[in-house]
Amino acid sequence: MLLAIDVGNTRIKVAVFEKDSLLDQDAFDKTEAVNRFSKILEKYTQIENAILSRVGFLDETVLKCLESRLTLHVITPDSPMPFYNRYETPKTLGIDRMVLASGAVFQFPKQNRLVIDSGTCITYDFIDADDNYLGGAISPGLRLRYESLHNYTAKLPLLTLENPSGLIGGSTKQSIHSGVVNGFLCEVDGLIERYRQQYQVLTVILTGGDTDFLAKSVKNTIFANPNFLLESLNHLYQYTINK
Repeated sequence: MLLAIDVGNTRIKVAVFEKDSLLDQDAFDKTEAVNRFSKILEKYTQIENAILSRVGFLDETVLKCLESRLTLHVITPDSPMPFYNRYETPKTLGIDRMVLASGAVFQFPKQNRLVIDSGTCITYDFIDADDNYLGGAISPGLRLRYESLHNYTAKLPLLTLENPSGLIGGSTKQSIHSGVVNGFLCEVDGLIERYRQQYQVLTVILTGGDTDFLAKSVKNTIFANPNFLLESLNHLYQYTINK
């Protein structure tokens, strides 16, 4: 059994795999990490290995807790990857983006692939049919857009995600929802369309915390999988071990 760990900017997501089968998954705040990991390992005593990717901070006590009970494989920029990294600054490429690109190569071989990960930020990662990682884009996620309107203005309220009632906002709150949500969806649809103009045969993979919301709203045909990063970690572990 394998424990896959994704340390994000705000939360930790984990999954338990038996080869390619996802047996269990969970998500929790970083302050709960030691306790939650202990419970997982008590429930699944057969777990001997873990693979971890992180973009956010993780306390050393959590790492020591894991290392005392498991063989821990931490993904770094130097870890073997199944693609050719053509990024102009390869050492600055986020670990999460590397893992997602790997998953796209494993699950959708020999295709032009665009991975869209919507979380704190929304990232776009493009891997061509010859497994060249070329780069992509980074922009604020939905929550950051709401927060920025509140934090950098004097009077706009802090709102949480809500589908706008229409295109034209009839109040300040409705206008914020219309601007944030419709603008976000237009960005996603617009970028997919521009990629498809350049690469007519394109596989689009949508993942991240806003997967379900986006999958219902974007116009373009996509593969939506909120667990894509965790599944990619599982595939990457098998690839690393075989290497």
